[in-house]
Amino acid sequence: MPANIRHIVFDIGKVLIHYDPDIPFSRLIPDAEERRWFFDNVCTHDWNVEQDRGRTWREAEEALIAKFPGHAHNIRGFREHWHEMVSHPYQASVDHLERLIAEGRDVTLLTNFADDTFDQACGIFPFLTRPRGVTVSARVGLIKPDPAIYEAHTGTFGLDPKATFFIDDSLPNVQAARAHGWNAVQYIGPEKLDEDLRSFGLL
Repeated sequence: MPANIRHIVFDIGKVLIHYDPDIPFSRLIPDAEERRWFFDNVCTHDWNVEQDRGRTWREAEEALIAKFPGHAHNIRGFREHWHEMVSHPYQASVDHLERLIAEGRDVTLLTNFADDTFDQACGIFPFLTRPRGVTVSARVGLIKPDPAIYEAHTGTFGLDPKATFFIDDSLPNVQAARAHGWNAVQYIGPEKLDEDLRSFGLL
């Protein structure tokens, strides 16, 4: 393992903060089968990813309501109740983030996030404003695991890839970071993160 990590890059969703659309929608659409149909056919993962790529929520809602007018209320509810989806921080990860910053380490964030919901998340979780900087997918028009977003983050923050340690919950994102030359690990829980940080000399 590299002994000279100088840059630590954190993903946000499901690494530093929880994210689960079922939290508000279990109330909005109580029937589990109906709710699953809604996520599989209306507010799908692919639809939501386009907001991470930079499409505005207004554009997203209008396009979907035109296709599913009978679901307009719940389509608008996705953005309206988004703050409920990010219900809590992953405190062990946040503790590491804040410790590394306090130690004088170079910490940045690289995240797939819509523009306005990122600002909202920073208001809910002020620790997201503490790292040196952040690459937000919607603001650069690129999303992980596109190799170009790792190149952009590397260039923006002057990172040395071989001295960079990256944490992400998505295996494809981790693999893409490794292909870019970063040292990357998949977040699967606090115990494994402790092990990974220790093995890279960061704990």
